[in-house]
Amino acid sequence: MIDTHAHLSKRFCDIAAGESLKKLRAIVLAASCLNDSKENIKLANENTRFYAAVGIHPQNTDPEKKISIREQLNLLEEMVKNNKKGVAAIGETGLDYSPALEGEEDRSRNDQEKLFRGQIEIAIKYKLPLIIHARGAVDEVIEILKGYKLARGVFHCYAGGKKRIKKVMELGDAWYFGIDGNLTYEVGLEQVVIEIPNDRLLLETDSPFLTPIPYRGEKNKPEYVEFVYKKVAEIWQKSFKEIEKIIDENAKRLFGI
Repeated sequence: MIDTHAHLSKRFCDIAAGESLKKLRAIVLAASCLNDSKENIKLANENTRFYAAVGIHPQNTDPEKKISIREQLNLLEEMVKNNKKGVAAIGETGLDYSPALEGEEDRSRNDQEKLFRGQIEIAIKYKLPLIIHARGAVDEVIEILKGYKLARGVFHCYAGGKKRIKKVMELGDAWYFGIDGNLTYEVGLEQVVIEIPNDRLLLETDSPFLTPIPYRGEKNKPEYVEFVYKKVAEIWQKSFKEIEKIIDENAKRLFGI
């Protein structure tokens, strides 16, 4: 199994990150700010089964100091340039038109777009996939991505419903759908998974968030991706081993795992 989206930097995770690898082949470490990005690179350098993403969430800024968008993008690119073998993706990045959550910055839509476009350009320049965050803004994100034919990646925690699957597919054959633990308790999401082509699905935990049943209500862990795999096996009416092979091949293809 591969968890293609987990937050294991210190501000999110209070356990030894390596503990999460006992059941998993690999974990893609998602970033929300510059500090997370630095930690992800360090973790990936310490363990070959961690794959670092670096990126800036649309409603998140560096927790230590507020710097301009241009400065943030420059620092992000510097990390990629100096760690070409240690960075597997750019993200999470995108647009978020929902009210900012606790600890997030309520960036203007204009600033979010600047930050997003800058990260798309870095991803294309260094031939890296994007981890897309699109909360309350799936259509807007798709419209922006239409202008970047060389971009590829995954719609993390896909929330575009059945009607937007075709729109994502039309972006190109290197775009994927990330599905999380809420699949285990949201019936409507089951119908979405039925419509997603087998070769375009990735599974993730978004640890420490979106904990699946049977641990819902507790802090999520990467190893709980097992319950998302099991749910997909049930929906697709395939064995766990069949699902594991399909999903893991998808992850390897996108992230070079």
